Amino acid sequence: MKALVTGGAGFIGSHVVGLLLENGFETAVVDNLSTGKKGNVNPVASLQAVDITNEGALEQVFVKEKPEIVFHLAAQANARVSAENPLFDAKTNLLGSINVLECCRKHGVKKIVYSSSCAVYGKPQAVPVNEAHEIAPVLPYGASKHAVEHYLEIYRGLYGIDFVALRYANVYGPRQDGKGEGGVIAVFTEKLLSGAALTVNGDGEQMREFVFVKDVAKANLAAATRSASKRFLNIGSGNETSVNQLVSLLQQATKLKPKVVHAAPVAGEVRRMLLDSSLAAAELGWKPTVSISEGLRETIDWAKGR
Repeated sequence: MKALVTGGAGFIGSHVVGLLLENGFETAVVDNLSTGKKGNVNPVASLQAVDITNEGALEQVFVKEKPEIVFHLAAQANARVSAENPLFDAKTNLLGSINVLECCRKHGVKKIVYSSSCAVYGKPQAVPVNEAHEIAPVLPYGASKHAVEHYLEIYRGLYGIDFVALRYANVYGPRQDGKGEGGVIAVFTEKLLSGAALTVNGDGEQMREFVFVKDVAKANLAAATRSASKRFLNIGSGNETSVNQLVSLLQQATKLKPKVVHAAPVAGEVRRMLLDSSLAAAELGWKPTVSISEGLRETIDWAKGR
């Protein structure tokens, strides 16, 4: 089967590309390389350096590659940037996604696997959060991600394009940029190994659910190869880790003792998030397999070898 992966030179996308190739998919990548890197892309995959907001250029990629399935990961992925520049966020995440959907419609794509986010839920009423939880994003990033979910439903109803939307917890692992995408594990790992201080916002007791990138890639593969009756699925590890605990885990893994400085809490930050991913297990046969300690070791080893 021919697959096209938008954002395939990025952190998560490049792992999805690698796993697809391992499983016999002929794979093409669309990435504007603003945060993605050519070096992340498996050389067996074809790389088209195209922005998804460029209608004409994206159209030509679909004409050339003729994908049967699209994995849509290209996005403005920084929640803080979305608050600072909501127009940029909407242009990339919403209008860019509509361009992708239109190309899928015009060129007979049968299925889309969409990378969404737990940010669509906003502040949880209770945890763990399942897919029936109220949708109430607190930042433009969550709003733009959820808007695309509506468009996916519309395109399915009007044009018969099947889809699965995967709502990720906090994804971490090798290839995540500690500068560009702002993942706390990537940021802390980079600073720790360089001897810089770690900045903890607030008291550090905010709870996060971290899911390893290779587990996320497996969820994408399962969404492509299995038939799901439910189309919105949480993808998380099922475990909570506070920011303070994360600092301790990194210290144990690296044998380094970082200086920690505290900053003011981030406005609008969700205090606690934990997903119920049991529906993904039932629908896709997917479960996370990598523990936080294992994932941190692999992430640190990668960062040391950069």
